[in-house]
Amino acid sequence: MGRSLRSTLLSRRSALKLAGGSILAALPAAGAARAAAKPIVPSCGINLPGWFDRGDGVAPSEPVLEKLRQLGFQTIRLPINGDLLSAGDTTTLRRIEAGVADLNRLGFSVLADMHPSESLHTALRQDFEAGSQRVAEAWMALGSVLANLSDETVYAELLNEPPLRNDAWLQLRQRLAEVVRSKCPNHTLIWGPSPSQGIWEIGETPPLADDNQIAAIHFYSPTAFTHQCETWDASPLARISNLPFPATIETSRVQQSIGKLRAAGDEQAASLIEEQLATPWTEAAIAAEFMKLRRWSETYDCPVMMNEFGVLNFCVDAESRRFWVRAVRQAAESNKIGWAYWELDQGFGIIRSRGSIEGFDDAMIAALLDDSNGG
Repeated sequence: MGRSLRSTLLSRRSALKLAGGSILAALPAAGAARAAAKPIVPSCGINLPGWFDRGDGVAPSEPVLEKLRQLGFQTIRLPINGDLLSAGDTTTLRRIEAGVADLNRLGFSVLADMHPSESLHTALRQDFEAGSQRVAEAWMALGSVLANLSDETVYAELLNEPPLRNDAWLQLRQRLAEVVRSKCPNHTLIWGPSPSQGIWEIGETPPLADDNQIAAIHFYSPTAFTHQCETWDASPLARISNLPFPATIETSRVQQSIGKLRAAGDEQAASLIEEQLATPWTEAAIAAEFMKLRRWSETYDCPVMMNEFGVLNFCVDAESRRFWVRAVRQAAESNKIGWAYWELDQGFGIIRSRGSIEGFDDAMIAALLDDSNGG
């Protein structure tokens, strides 16, 4: 494997501004350094939804995967729908095992990401015990598959964006870690803080009592930029467009957008832009967040990665999109934080189709990989 991160280490739907305030208040003193070697943190990654998170998922073509590897991508994060596993669907389990093995053969590390369906999200919120049991059953099945795969290149991610209060998540996290460890004693565990995996949430989330773990955060701040023109819910983000990065509240395009929204009677969207621009959108503001995360990692002696970050490509200008992506990637790497971009070929994507080597966005790929050291 060509993974270049050799030492250590960000939310989307609910992240409405760059994380405010210190996540470091009242952190306990770091314990003695663990005797065991730290896990290698995967980096230079890409998320690949639409394969194992749906029953009719489509695998990328081998030429596409080969091209991604040749370009310098080293890691694939695979969202997996636990509902397809908890019922004991052996066909799906065989597909997952074959797919992960193929990715390893092509030289990728793989994050097996338990990515809950909307049904499971609802179950966890409304009936914690029943929802927890569904996730545990899914991991019993998936753990048996991962046990047959390399513990050096396959990682077990316990639950994406856990829709729970912190106390409930810590309880479920421990249960899932025990389930996975019963099947996979040597695979690295990955977990993130609840409910959004934001940097501002990790300060309330101590690591597992496990020497072989990586904490994972997601980074989409500011969402008024990264999620402008989104289409999947009733958020005011759907009505925001034409915002650049970097920007301040005085930037002409920002003022034009706010003016148009207010003229249309959309105070909610206009106020959201103003709220998020209380802190200017700059490289320095991004870098400051990753410095906080690095300090958390060092305090707890726990490696961290950012396994989601991205900009929706519906109405953003290409130059601003590339600027933000490069700034976030460089901030992560300068703080020894691994990364995986969200996503390959859908709304946040960097290629036109997973079935063709034509249509790669060369400028976006350069923003991700040019001068990259993986962390």
